Amino acid sequence: MKIILLQDEKKLGRKGDIIEASDGYARNYILPKKIGVEATAKNMNDLKLQKANEAKIAQEQLDAAKAMARELEDKQVTVRIKAGEGGRTFGSVSTKEIAAAFQEQHNLEIDKKKIQLPESLKNFGSYEVSVKLHPQVTGKLHVKVVEA
Repeated sequence: MKIILLQDEKKLGRKGDIIEASDGYARNYILPKKIGVEATAKNMNDLKLQKANEAKIAQEQLDAAKAMARELEDKQVTVRIKAGEGGRTFGSVSTKEIAAAFQEQHNLEIDKKKIQLPESLKNFGSYEVSVKLHPQVTGKLHVKVVEA
């Protein structure tokens, strides 16, 4: 019996795969636990439409990430940090502070988990920081650390 998997199953395959299973295994295990459905013409058509919709959504997300990366290229964020004796900083600049400053200065939101610091920003100056917007798209953000 041909089965379309509705979820990832370790021994059978991934969601959306079409597998061949024995009739007893399909009737007694796969179908009752709603791991999969029988591969009828209607279900096959539904699977095709669902995959096309997922591909369209993935492409839209990729295009949005590329647009955001182009937008980040020409923006700069200024982060103010306290300084101690001799012009040394107290602590370092975190991704949370960069995300908050970007939100405040440009009214755009960046998730702090997507910001990747090359090293801890403990000195004043300008830095280029990577922002992972999508698995295939990484943008560059210019961060300027100044004394408060």
